[in-house]
Amino acid sequence: MSQQITFNYTTVEGYFLQDDPATVAQDFDYVSRNFGLIDRDYDSGVPGKPDETQWQRFEREVQRLNDTAPEGVVYKVLYMGRHGQGVHNVAEKRYGREEWDRHWAAQEGDTLARWSDAPLTDIGIQQALAVHAFWARQIGEAKTPAPARYYTSPLHRCLETADLTFRGLTLPEGRPYKPVVKELLREVLGVHTCDRRSPLSLLQSTFSDNFTFEPSMTEADELWSPTHRETNAELDARIKRLLDDVFSTDDSAFISFTSHSGAICALLRVLGHREFRLCTGGVIPVLVRAEKQELVG
Repeated sequence: MSQQITFNYTTVEGYFLQDDPATVAQDFDYVSRNFGLIDRDYDSGVPGKPDETQWQRFEREVQRLNDTAPEGVVYKVLYMGRHGQGVHNVAEKRYGREEWDRHWAAQEGDTLARWSDAPLTDIGIQQALAVHAFWARQIGEAKTPAPARYYTSPLHRCLETADLTFRGLTLPEGRPYKPVVKELLREVLGVHTCDRRSPLSLLQSTFSDNFTFEPSMTEADELWSPTHRETNAELDARIKRLLDDVFSTDDSAFISFTSHSGAICALLRVLGHREFRLCTGGVIPVLVRAEKQELVG
């Protein structure tokens, strides 16, 4: 019998303000609050240096957690970023949520715009560039650990956002921006054409200079259905498979996900994090404890 590696996930609370129920998501500005990292001491047993930043102390704390973890337990920091404003976000606001869900979301577009596999708007591009500037300050001044691995949804708006956010940053040696496109990291599947993936060959011709597409990706989108919208239970199960894949194959301690509102909500649910909705262009870091389980298949 084959063994399938899976994990039990929990959010390690007490490190980020976003974990705290007193933090109101719609009012929280992660840019001005050092990504939400709480200014506190850690039980590392190693005195910090006077000139260390809070992020440098936190990086040592994550290393300590991994060094002292029981067998089968690993700690990772996931930076989860939502794409910038897409054409579909503007259309939904124009028609209202009820009318959007009732009719327009299933259309290819209207007389003003086409939103199947929706690209970024000009505002969305500026949002992604603002996050690029934020990351540059964080890495250069706050010494926030850059991601060691970058994963992104295959939908156009996420590929654009990831590239605008991370390309051109001054990154540490050994941590280049080499994004991997993960089919399972995409938005809620079905009915809404904005969430239908473009043909693989089109994406490769547009973004192939720096992106690695999973070998299992098919030319046509075989996951999207015009008649069935993925339920939360189905979405959570898909996101759980994504996390199991990443945690079983990637030993990086700091990882970036570029994804979508619904998918990030599912990630937070699977990780045991409280609900924390992101605006377009928003980012949330989460410290995750994962304990390996081996299931006999």
